[in-house]
Amino acid sequence: MSPHRRSLRLWSGAVTAALALTVTTVGQASAADVNNARNAGFESGLSDWTCSAGSGTTVSSPVHSGTAALQATPAGQDNARCAQTVRVKPGSTYTLGAWVRGGYAYLGVTGTGTTDVSTWTPDSSSWKQLSTTFTTGSSTTSVTVYTHGWYGQAAYYADDVSVFGPDGGGGTDPGPTIPSAPGGLNVSGTTSSSVSLAWNAVSGATGYTVYRDGTKVTAVSGTSATVTGLAASTSYSFQVTATNGAGESPRSAAVTGTTNKPNGPDPALPKHAVTGYWQNFDNGATVQKLADVQAQYDIIAVAFADATSTPGAVTFNLDSAGLGGYTVDQFKADIRAKQAAGKKVIVSVGGERGTVAVNDAASAANFANSVYSVMQTYGFDGVDIDLENGLNATYMTQALRSLSAKAGPSLIITMAPQTIDMQSTSNSYFQTALNIKDILTVVNMQYYNSGSMLGCDGKVYSQGSVDFLTALACIQLENGLAPSQVGLGLPASTRGAGSGYVSPTVVNNALDCLAKGTGCGSFKPPRTYPGLRGAMTWSTNWDATAGNAWSNAVGPHVHGLP
Repeated sequence: MSPHRRSLRLWSGAVTAALALTVTTVGQASAADVNNARNAGFESGLSDWTCSAGSGTTVSSPVHSGTAALQATPAGQDNARCAQTVRVKPGSTYTLGAWVRGGYAYLGVTGTGTTDVSTWTPDSSSWKQLSTTFTTGSSTTSVTVYTHGWYGQAAYYADDVSVFGPDGGGGTDPGPTIPSAPGGLNVSGTTSSSVSLAWNAVSGATGYTVYRDGTKVTAVSGTSATVTGLAASTSYSFQVTATNGAGESPRSAAVTGTTNKPNGPDPALPKHAVTGYWQNFDNGATVQKLADVQAQYDIIAVAFADATSTPGAVTFNLDSAGLGGYTVDQFKADIRAKQAAGKKVIVSVGGERGTVAVNDAASAANFANSVYSVMQTYGFDGVDIDLENGLNATYMTQALRSLSAKAGPSLIITMAPQTIDMQSTSNSYFQTALNIKDILTVVNMQYYNSGSMLGCDGKVYSQGSVDFLTALACIQLENGLAPSQVGLGLPASTRGAGSGYVSPTVVNNALDCLAKGTGCGSFKPPRTYPGLRGAMTWSTNWDATAGNAWSNAVGPHVHGLP
């Protein structure tokens, strides 16, 4: 063992012995006690402090509270001692304290006129409070309090130094004020039994209290917390307050967190699925509640989320008036009922008039956070991307991956590009689908409202035929998407689109051609794709207007694929 290590251990042992003698004298501060240290939180730089050999400075991070803390770095034979002379009353007892982290950190006092004391802690990656007491002599009017590190050790940090006891007359720092309410409260993750929360730091706060449905459930020192012991598939309201020595702030704005279903996606999405868009508006089609949607639909895409004034962010507003007084509570209950029946209910973003733009990192974060918030509020299983005015592959990929990290593996992600968007892997929609292939559920391209397009054989095909469906689907199937990620999107009736309607028989023939190699037109795909996901329609409302003819014919056929 080196002489340096031996001296460190001997010194530490002496400190430990001193602590054993002083710890029993620690008492509670009286109501008249004040903090006699000045610039105790280093908010005014090193004012009132003197640090040896220029070893000290103030930093903005890490801090225990406020906006600054001391950083002192030992070097050579200097142990980075920072000290302050504090006025005290003779014959009085004081409690000396400080919060420290980083390298070895020591806190002590000299010139007490009785027994000088100190305490220490080894290196720590988080804030620790050091505390001891001392009594002044009968003629002592000032003492020197100090912090220091240890030779050859890393820099240490100190904050919120205190010398609590009778007012020595040397002046004190202003007392703390009640902090403001935390902002930015959001749900950062969920499981079937927990909700994780995060929020913005509040200046002057030393801790935070979390409330669930109005009841205090936990207190933490940082800006995040996980509330556990919750029921699965249940929505809770959360608020947070900031606290310090002066009291507790008003409560933050509330957020809703919904726990996951038990054991993830149960029941799972079927191998072959039918997707239908449900209209959150009245455009002449049959007005439906979610409960009215035909049972053949496995994925119900609620159309549409609404853009907000924040770039990339969305919200959802139920058109209660347009839907005959359909209430939000009824809507949420219908979502849960569909999910209990094994269906997935997702929120669709975009549409013909969709104005959501995700074209930089900030808007990508806004998109992910807002979609997740909407999912939590209403209980949606995922999101559908139906941006018909283009998208940025880089930032939409970033947004969807961020959303996936928040929502977990049960997240449903569907896409509904136009035919032009999937002609080549160089197109942004196709790029995005390939970028998120590991978390993508299905791409239901819209085989309608389209001009003539190229098939995977390089030939031109016109909409309205089996060949148009199969030759264009082949491009996706042969260029990176798994068969389970490809579906055929068609209108449910002639009124559901401007052009491109085909009878359910044509849809079923195209499905058979791709999955089994039967029912093809002149185009024959290079192989069969028995894992083909299925079909999609716009919309469940137009389907209902036509007596559910589309879903009654296509639904059983999809579910009967190999």
